[in-house]
Amino acid sequence: MSELWVRVCPESELAEGEIRSFDIEGDTILLARYGDKIFALEDTCSHDGAELSNGDLINSQIQCSRHGGRFDLETGEATQMPAIVGIKSYYVEIKDGDIYVALKK
Repeated sequence: MSELWVRVCPESELAEGEIRSFDIEGDTILLARYGDKIFALEDTCSHDGAELSNGDLINSQIQCSRHGGRFDLETGEATQMPAIVGIKSYYVEIKDGDIYVALKK
C-alpha cells in the first residue's frame, strides 16, 4: 500500500486548540493543533457517527460532543467510553509552511 501526500492548508490557518474538518480525496479528516503538534484523524466517532470536529480537545485527546467518547490524537485509539473502537489516524508533515496529510491508497 502506498501513501499519497495531500496539501490541506497553510499551517498559519490552524490556530492552537483549533479543530477543522476537511474533505480530502473523498475522506472527511479533521486537523487539530494541540501544543506544538498538528494531528489528523478520521472525522467520525466510531460510537455513533458524530462529527468529531465539533468536539473538544482534552489532554491530547478529542472528545465527541454527542456522548463524550474520546480518542487519542496521535493514534486514534478509543480512550473513553462509550467509544470502544478506534478511528483512523494519518501522518502529518509541515513543508514550506503548508500542512500535508498522508493517505494510504
